[in-house]
Amino acid sequence: MALISTTIALVITQFLVPPISCYNHGVVDYNLKLNIITEQLGNLATTAQQILTINSENFENNYDFIVIGSGSSGAVIANRLSEIPSWRILLLETGKPGNSLTKIPIAAPVFQLTPYNWNYTMEHQDGFCLAMKDQICAWPRGKALGGTTVINYMIYTRGNPKDYNKWAAKGNDGWSYEEVLPYFLKSEKCNLGRDICHSPYHNTSGHLSVEFPFKSRITDAFLQAGQQLGEKIVDYNTPDFMGFAQIQANIKFVNSRRNLKVVTSARVTKILIEPKTKRAYGVMFRKGGKNFIVRASREVILSAGTFNSPQLLMLSGIGPKEHLESLKIPLIKNLPVGQVLYDHIAYLGLAFTINQTVEPREALFYPSELFNWVLNGTGVYTSLAGVEALAYINTGSIPDPKYPDIELIFIGTGSLQSDFGLVVANEIRLRRDIYNAVFKPIENTPSWSIIPMLLHPESRGYLKLRSNNPYDAPLLYGNFFTDPGGKDLRTFIAAIRYIQKLSRTEAFQRFNSQIHDVPIPGCEKHVFDSDDYWVCAVRSLSSTLHHQVGTCKMGTAGDPEAVVDPRLRVHGVGGLRVVDSSVIPVTISAHTNAPSIMMGEKASDIIKEDWNVL
Repeated sequence: MALISTTIALVITQFLVPPISCYNHGVVDYNLKLNIITEQLGNLATTAQQILTINSENFENNYDFIVIGSGSSGAVIANRLSEIPSWRILLLETGKPGNSLTKIPIAAPVFQLTPYNWNYTMEHQDGFCLAMKDQICAWPRGKALGGTTVINYMIYTRGNPKDYNKWAAKGNDGWSYEEVLPYFLKSEKCNLGRDICHSPYHNTSGHLSVEFPFKSRITDAFLQAGQQLGEKIVDYNTPDFMGFAQIQANIKFVNSRRNLKVVTSARVTKILIEPKTKRAYGVMFRKGGKNFIVRASREVILSAGTFNSPQLLMLSGIGPKEHLESLKIPLIKNLPVGQVLYDHIAYLGLAFTINQTVEPREALFYPSELFNWVLNGTGVYTSLAGVEALAYINTGSIPDPKYPDIELIFIGTGSLQSDFGLVVANEIRLRRDIYNAVFKPIENTPSWSIIPMLLHPESRGYLKLRSNNPYDAPLLYGNFFTDPGGKDLRTFIAAIRYIQKLSRTEAFQRFNSQIHDVPIPGCEKHVFDSDDYWVCAVRSLSSTLHHQVGTCKMGTAGDPEAVVDPRLRVHGVGGLRVVDSSVIPVTISAHTNAPSIMMGEKASDIIKEDWNVL
């Protein structure tokens, strides 16, 4: 415990307080500081790998099921399938195990700057990411035991019931809200208080702890401001969805069983499929400089995520015929893999200064806070990097008033300057000159921010293979704001106007909240706060929030965009399923972590049912 406490204190101290060596005539060298942080965390990750990595020779050549990927869905599937004692399960993960630091919620963004991140980037797009280095946006994905949950904020949102009813309406039998709710409940261990947990929409006996993380006192102002605009305080994980709420978050884990083998640092390069019968029978992977082939007597289950699952399918011969032939990949099945890609993008540039400190940065160094985390898992270390509350609103772009078009994510302890430009600005590839012009001047000024996130974009992207080399990153095309009518941009402008109304309520004016009105470089030609200015700003400083879906879309055989059927089996290929957020067929009003866990739970029962052991 002493070692863990010391390590936490050391890294957090290094994270927030620049050492003397980083000063040059009174000015902090932030690039040097970033290199020190990244090197230290990389060393810790390497140490964890040396301690926890599984012997590459310590596995068999045959299993009943092979699960590729240990993210939100894959971890659940491996856990649930291993409940059948006679089944032997192999879980393969490309990344390394986590360590004591990856479990600290407030540290999540730091690990996007380490080898725990695949470090994917979106292909250049005209008119987007204008404030980013080379005008290219980062698309982080987790490369670790636990997947993207290691580098993301573990926000627990299930979505609106109408999301899942849309799935079912498209012919995906078994995926309506009433049919998926039991699988949200199955995993949940509700620790949100008696009033919330003792309802038909929560469960207290699952594996997944759902709880309130840390919040500062200005979060109450956010909730009160919503009420002053006529909104309700809600539990957004119920059908009474629209309104304002404190954030709910989770911690998850995989149970260890003797019939479950977990192998990390194992890079799957191909799914093995018999060309004549079109049935998957195993995988090829590389570990420790050696290639291995392992067979699955029942099924291969692909849970590698929205980018890596379609990449592996195409490398294995399943994908668009012309694309695979152009890369000289033998075709197994012609399917529209990667042709649908939706994402939640968010505008990161709003900041509101206030006249008082709501949570001192030095709270991280209070001995009481350190002990709260180490002994009880509570306190400031549970902060989701400042995310404390959210709201679901409808700005008018969707006719149904009970269905949201925007999620508001409330940051109670600052904006992009909260970490002095060390972490978030670098992970989103924000240009240093733009950071210095806009955010550096308020590094020592108390502030709060709201990130508007577009829930149901009209624009959609796609992905392709870069080559037939499994080690080459896929080509990722976002195509943001390309909808012909410009609806996506108009919705963002409406959301910004709503946030401004919130800032003017009595609740926020108790803190003398004022919008930070330094224009983003490149947008100065527009009058600040005009619609034209905000269009420029949104095009410049919007980024992903890790919620990509649709690249292995679920749908019936008659759906020309479908890759898997409603039982998550790849169309036309036996013994192969895809279970992760890549199968989500439409945009959803949620962060994808909780829906992915639900899909893992439901898929496990589908598999057991298909093998007559449910």
